[in-house]
Amino acid sequence: MAEAVAVATAAAKPQKLDELMMAMDVVDTIRHRELIVERELSEGDRDAALRKRLHEIYTSQGIAVSDSAIDEGIKALKESRFAYTPPPPSVARSLALLWIRRRLIRNWTAALVLSIGGIWGLYHFGVVEPSRRAAQSAQVELTETLPAELQKTFGAARVEARSADAIAAAESLERDGKYALTNKDTTAARAAITALQTLRNDLIQTYKLVIISDPNASSGVWRIPDGNNAARNYYLIVEAVAPEGGTLSLPIKNEETGKTETVSRWGVRVPEGTFNSVRQDKQDNGIIEKNLMGEKQRGELKPRFAMPAEGGAITSWDE
Repeated sequence: MAEAVAVATAAAKPQKLDELMMAMDVVDTIRHRELIVERELSEGDRDAALRKRLHEIYTSQGIAVSDSAIDEGIKALKESRFAYTPPPPSVARSLALLWIRRRLIRNWTAALVLSIGGIWGLYHFGVVEPSRRAAQSAQVELTETLPAELQKTFGAARVEARSADAIAAAESLERDGKYALTNKDTTAARAAITALQTLRNDLIQTYKLVIISDPNASSGVWRIPDGNNAARNYYLIVEAVAPEGGTLSLPIKNEETGKTETVSRWGVRVPEGTFNSVRQDKQDNGIIEKNLMGEKQRGELKPRFAMPAEGGAITSWDE
């Protein structure tokens, strides 16, 4: 009876740390050395073969290992005592993994938030905000800037207009500008304002139409119009002389081509009698005494002719 109690006490006695560590080392050695025992051997023979191989390994390393330590290691390996078996998937396990990886998750989250914030900032300040400012500026231009500028330029042109056709031209351009603003057509509104500015400049301009009296240049030419070989068109060659004495270049529509060209000399179509009268004047002494063809006064669009004229013009001819 006493012997049985002694055996039970010995079995229940806890292992020492060095024995436990040695058993763990044996298990580790078996795993890392990949010791394999023939499957045909019985379990006892496999354990004996494994025990012998382990003794050889430790002896070669100069380590003395007891049979009990090796047996304990083999037993622990069979029982998977020192093997880690991960817990099965569960909510608690997932939460634990999230907690363990919280720093990595926090860094990735912060990076994602910063990236999203950066993209939003680029889009907002690079696309949305400029578009908003452009739309606001366009609205201000359409409702405030252009209407004020249209009225200002119309007023300046209307003040200078002194003839019926000049007044009609200014009022027509004002209507065009208002219509464009009503339809939110800023391009057309700017075009009307520019046209009013040009009209005012034309109205304040003054000059005299003088017939060319240069002995080396033609003072008049005649042309046969297309489609009527029996007819002739007569032209006196003129230039615009400013009050200070210089000549001006003006936009003149060529009735033969339909194109408007800016020229310093052009031909004004006149009746045959006017043409012959000027030709005779020049033939007397080579100088045209009555060389004033007409005069453009301030506030008017067209010159007033001092001699009969038919209104058409050409911009090119053969000398």
